[in-house]
Amino acid sequence: MAEFFLELFSEEIPAGLQKNLREKLLEEFQNFFLDKSVKSKKSFSFSTPNRLIIVFEGLDKQIKILSEEIKGPKTNAPEQALEGFIRSNNIEKKDLFKNKTERGEFYFYKTKSKSLKTHDLLMEFVPKLLKNYQWKKSMKWGEFDLNWGRPLKSILSVFDKRVINFQFHHIFSSNSTYTDKDFEEKKKTFTDFKSYEKYLKKQGTLIDQDKRKELIKREFSKILNKKKLSIKDNPRLFDEVVNLVDNPNILLCSFDKKFLSIPKEILTLTMQSHQKYFPTFDNKDEITNEFLIVANKKDQKGLIKAGNESVVEARLSDAEFFWNKDKTQNLVKKVSDLKSMSFFKGLGTYFHKVQRMRKLGGMISDELLISKEKVELSASICKTDLTSDLVGEFPELQGVMGGYFSAHQGFDKDISLAITEQYLPIGLDSKTPKKPFSVALSVTDKIDTLVGFFGINEKPTSSKDPFALRRIAIGIIRTIIENKKNLKVNDLLSYSSSLYYDQGHSFTNQDSQKELHDFLKDRFRYYIKEKKIRLDIVDATISSFSINKLFSSFEKANSLNKIINNQVGLDITSSYKRASNILDSEMRNSKIEITNTTDPGIFKTDFEKNLYKKINEIKKYYSNIDNDENYEQSLSILASAKKEIFEFFDNVKVNEENETLRKNRLELINMLCKTFQNFINFQLLKTNNE
Repeated sequence: MAEFFLELFSEEIPAGLQKNLREKLLEEFQNFFLDKSVKSKKSFSFSTPNRLIIVFEGLDKQIKILSEEIKGPKTNAPEQALEGFIRSNNIEKKDLFKNKTERGEFYFYKTKSKSLKTHDLLMEFVPKLLKNYQWKKSMKWGEFDLNWGRPLKSILSVFDKRVINFQFHHIFSSNSTYTDKDFEEKKKTFTDFKSYEKYLKKQGTLIDQDKRKELIKREFSKILNKKKLSIKDNPRLFDEVVNLVDNPNILLCSFDKKFLSIPKEILTLTMQSHQKYFPTFDNKDEITNEFLIVANKKDQKGLIKAGNESVVEARLSDAEFFWNKDKTQNLVKKVSDLKSMSFFKGLGTYFHKVQRMRKLGGMISDELLISKEKVELSASICKTDLTSDLVGEFPELQGVMGGYFSAHQGFDKDISLAITEQYLPIGLDSKTPKKPFSVALSVTDKIDTLVGFFGINEKPTSSKDPFALRRIAIGIIRTIIENKKNLKVNDLLSYSSSLYYDQGHSFTNQDSQKELHDFLKDRFRYYIKEKKIRLDIVDATISSFSINKLFSSFEKANSLNKIINNQVGLDITSSYKRASNILDSEMRNSKIEITNTTDPGIFKTDFEKNLYKKINEIKKYYSNIDNDENYEQSLSILASAKKEIFEFFDNVKVNEENETLRKNRLELINMLCKTFQNFINFQLLKTNNE
């Protein structure tokens, strides 16, 4: 048993590329050993900004390849086929023998068993595996042909304490590496991974990214607990910082408290996105003037802390200047500045967009029974923050800054909140607007965007969605459903389209309205599947789906999903399936045409009368309910029909010889099925035995 140890030393690999490098390259080596039947006991990979390490422990030193029979062409195949087989396998005709199989007689030859040294395999294949690695982003430098994430400086490659000699582009492998990333004249030889890891640890370098993460977490907790502070959970930033350092040292820094007058979103974004710092919050969840940084060495003289504090002060000074300037700019007057900002080619400017939104928002306000004037005003000024210096510096804050600007200038709280939340939600898990004016502006913005992009044929394809239209559609669906509203989406799509035409925009996609309907339907299917609704209930819901009743459709699916496996659900599905199966069976070979007319005057049994009465009770219930339907009650009422349904089928002969009676009984069953389908398309549900 032996150890394979590989280290690639390069200039600093960006944090975003490291995880993929260490995972994918390790996987390539694992697949290689598996393919070559080389067994190992353990394998792992580590990375630092400068180092990629791959280790396999307990590897076979050599492998034995057993002889096997290789099948060639049929014995009656053309001579050229036989010659090609001989040539491709580097054998002679005398090595062949014939053998009969189920498919006829074929030529075969038997390979010789042989032993291969793992060391020799690695010498041949390591450079090939490195060459095959696909970078998301790579670079070339100097006169070299090598494409790598960053300039590659050395390759340490050792198996069983011996160097695996090979050349990878301009680099020759060895058993040495640089021990100091800043002074590359310092090199040291290693013959195994443990001595390598131990040496670097003494130097303060933690090559194991998981250990770095745990160390940073522990040090964070010590400081935060002592100061009674907290930080916001940000896994992406945390993972990025872990991959930016190999000798983590945590420092608590601060900035001038005067900057706390700036909106906290600016402070947070400046520290997290621009500087990779962690802002802290007090026990009232208010941001403080202290922040944590992860340095890559000990700060013996306090220079690292001072330098980082100086950088933050400079950035926050700029932000403060922009904030004081932008917040005083009259938003109503700034609307005209949107005329110079293109929304998208073929869809006009942002000025055109807000004019469309103003009118579309007015239509939604009528449905939500809220002030049309306030919705139109919020739509008119909602994009003006795009012209501000702050949003130019921090594009992530569009909408948020508009909310701050409008609040500072004395606009109604509902308007300011609507502007702040206009882009929400931004996914399946993010916050959704809850206030009516926020709902109106959010849906207005998203519908205008969807209609425009579909109109000019800029639609998502199978894997590409450059304008995040799927996310926008989910945003509309979530906002409507989670606010328990049923908006007339079809009318909104149609009106939005007419507003584009009124502005002189012509759509190249004449089927955009139908495609949008299908697109939203598909996104609705995705949404309810993500809510863990049973797949047959999803299909049944989509089959009876109305885009104007998104909330109702979801609630029906959700309510049915909750009870589908208990007695109520079993009663409903068994009742409907028994009725629909008999109806399908009888109608399959029958010449009778169903006309949706049941004549109670020719009923011959009480079982028919009882079922007819029960159906009418359910129909009356449905005719009396409004938008506040209690879906659990609806399901309970459907389940209560099981007694009359089963008594009817147990005691009444449907396939009556008298054609008039047979037709009337089939009409009664059809009436029953259609009444059930007022709730959902039960035809697509599966019973437990299906």
